[in-house]
Amino acid sequence: MKKFNKGVVAAAILGTSMLSSAAMAAQKIGVVNVQGIFQSLPQAAVIQENIRNEFKDQIEEIGRMEKDIKYYMEKRERDAATMSDAERKELEDKLISLRDEYAGKTQPLQQQIQARQGEERDKLLGLIKQAIDGIAEKENYDLVLNSNAVAYMAEANNLSQKVVDQVSKIK
Repeated sequence: MKKFNKGVVAAAILGTSMLSSAAMAAQKIGVVNVQGIFQSLPQAAVIQENIRNEFKDQIEEIGRMEKDIKYYMEKRERDAATMSDAERKELEDKLISLRDEYAGKTQPLQQQIQARQGEERDKLLGLIKQAIDGIAEKENYDLVLNSNAVAYMAEANNLSQKVVDQVSKIK
């Protein structure tokens, strides 16, 4: 009787594991490369161009300041031997003032640009997520993973191009 019970338990365990393996095999799993999709989208290039245009004047002003700083630094090196102490002091004060102004404008501008890029990136990632959800639902995928988390995939399970096609149609 003990042997019979052990046999029944073993058969039940084996049957359960076979059922769970069969259930897992029946799942349809897709894979997407979200970063690759983002970079492939025409909207991403448009966003970068719009941000560049939005901050164009401030970027140009910082560029002019960089040139001024470089000019005065070269002047200090070039004319150091012929400058009086007063001229040298005046030039140093000018350089310090320019560097302070440059630092005061550069950091806030970088933060503004990063914030705007984040806003636009989040909007585009939302569209990508909607496209993935729609494709997964339409094609009956049980699970869609980011390709960064997958060691191997069959190309038939790669949904990236479908997502790019769908999001690219959105203006």
